[in-house]
Amino acid sequence: MSENSPYTPEEVAKILKISKFTVYEMIKRGDLAAYHIGRKVRVDAHDLDLYIQKSKGTGPAQLLQTAPAPIPSGFIICGQDTVLDILTRYLEKELPKISVLRNYVGSMDGLLALYHNTANVATSHLWDGDTDTYNLPYIRSLLPGHRAVLINLVYRNIGFYVAKNNPLNLTIWQDLAKPGVRLINRERGSGARVLLDEQLRKLDIDFSSLNGYDNEETSHLTVASTVARGDADVGLGIEKAALQVANIEFIPLRKERYDIVIRKEDIDKPHFQTLLAVLRSTAFRDQIAGLGGYDTVHTGQVIGQT
Repeated sequence: MSENSPYTPEEVAKILKISKFTVYEMIKRGDLAAYHIGRKVRVDAHDLDLYIQKSKGTGPAQLLQTAPAPIPSGFIICGQDTVLDILTRYLEKELPKISVLRNYVGSMDGLLALYHNTANVATSHLWDGDTDTYNLPYIRSLLPGHRAVLINLVYRNIGFYVAKNNPLNLTIWQDLAKPGVRLINRERGSGARVLLDEQLRKLDIDFSSLNGYDNEETSHLTVASTVARGDADVGLGIEKAALQVANIEFIPLRKERYDIVIRKEDIDKPHFQTLLAVLRSTAFRDQIAGLGGYDTVHTGQVIGQT
């Protein structure tokens, strides 16, 4: 193929004469390299060519059994926090010849993208209830056999979003099980969902007893908005989102560590050294601190390795 412009999944489906749902499954498994621009999925012509070349000589039943695709052109960062929008702008300025792209996925999906070699950087705030630590236990499980480096991005306060004046007096995890309390949850794989599930497990609270446990939103802002509209009594999210939505209060529960995760073999490469330089710069840290709701005391510091 000679076109240089990226394809949509629908266009890929027409070219390969398969359904668009099959294309999405190929991308999800890492068989076909893809990236996100906002919430839109795109496939580079080069990566589609590469997939077709690898598939030549196989029968239809074997078509999807190719090796994981290489990272597409560009520098792909997984994560949803607003801080990553600012980080992306800094990197675009420092790396003008590189496309810096965002993949708006939760912590688990980001780590899996790093494992499948379809992202350069993941972000994570996954709390492990058995060790009371963030990220390392999950990275060891989701990136088996791979060495990784954790670099702190920020610390954030996480807690309940409730109506003004907290009329139901929801202040601790056990309060979610009060009769009549309506929860709005986050999607599976997000850090907030993992934190909730781990707390329920440790407190021996059956998640099926929570009213609204299966009702999901995909961002802190939409969870906060749901509570503000009165469609739920409580949701879990970060303080920053509470500052952006009227008619709710924020009940802090804990400070969480939000880290950047990269493969250890990448850390000395020029693009990743630029990433570290931006994270450690006074300008970046001051801009993040100015947003409110973030603690930058360890921003840019290596927190751990696997």
